[in-house]
Amino acid sequence: MPRNHYSMREPVATALAADHDGVVSRQHLRAAGIGRDAIRTEVRAGRWEVVGRHTVRVRSVVAGPRLHLWRAVWETGHGAVLDGAAALVAGGMSGFTLRTVDVSVPRNHRRRPVAGVTTHVRRDVPPAVAAGLPRVRPANATIHAAQWAATDRQAALLLCLPLQQRLVRGPDVLAAWRQVARSTRRAFLDSAVVDVCDGAQALGELDFGRWCRRYGLPEPERQVVVTGRHGRIYLDARWRGLVVEVDGGHHFTGLNPVDDALRANEVVIGGDRVLRLPLLGLRLVPHDFMGQVARGIDLYVPRNAA
Repeated sequence: MPRNHYSMREPVATALAADHDGVVSRQHLRAAGIGRDAIRTEVRAGRWEVVGRHTVRVRSVVAGPRLHLWRAVWETGHGAVLDGAAALVAGGMSGFTLRTVDVSVPRNHRRRPVAGVTTHVRRDVPPAVAAGLPRVRPANATIHAAQWAATDRQAALLLCLPLQQRLVRGPDVLAAWRQVARSTRRAFLDSAVVDVCDGAQALGELDFGRWCRRYGLPEPERQVVVTGRHGRIYLDARWRGLVVEVDGGHHFTGLNPVDDALRANEVVIGGDRVLRLPLLGLRLVPHDFMGQVARGIDLYVPRNAA
């Protein structure tokens, strides 16, 4: 029986496609002894489908959610790796829908335009993950995703999601950002990366009194200590009747939301209202959040106390 007979090549192709969400590259097929003529025969028989210059769909295998990512890498060219948000999605990030697949490719390699793919030609492609879909490591991918985002709001989301989903560590993202020499989003990301990755440091550097002065609001007491049922409570900013808590990225990890809720509830039981301001909120929509502070002062702070 010929080596390329259907009964021999179908199990091989099926196994290869099962590892790649239903597709297989011509290079993989060729290495397994399945050549161009055999591929043509399977396509004519309707068992396989050509979905790119280098990509073949094996119909007997259920298409997986990352099929288009494999295709993007194989079709772009030799040395191509997923980057930015696409690399994060390939690594397991949820909660974000890709509008394009970002792929980085070495400058000295041949490359081809591919529909639905944004190609980034780089002199030095960052280190890639060794197994699975070829993709840039999470820390670099996170920084690239934030830089390439359509808006600052989307950039903030792409900083938060991989950290919240434990795909990357904050210190690694900070280190990757410090290696960036030029960025069109430098002003925003200089603050946002620290807000998300090292919220404690960001809170220590935040001058909330300056924000109040900027918006013509009376300055609050800072770092007020009150006693609650479970001991001392440290408040970021307080007017008599209103407390403002500014939340850095670390407030949303581990058991911190539980502790924050207990603290806020104790303050409310003690008679004050509590407003929460995420640090990223002050970066993205400061007018909206400080407007809420102004309305809170008007409603809850006695005139002689403001």
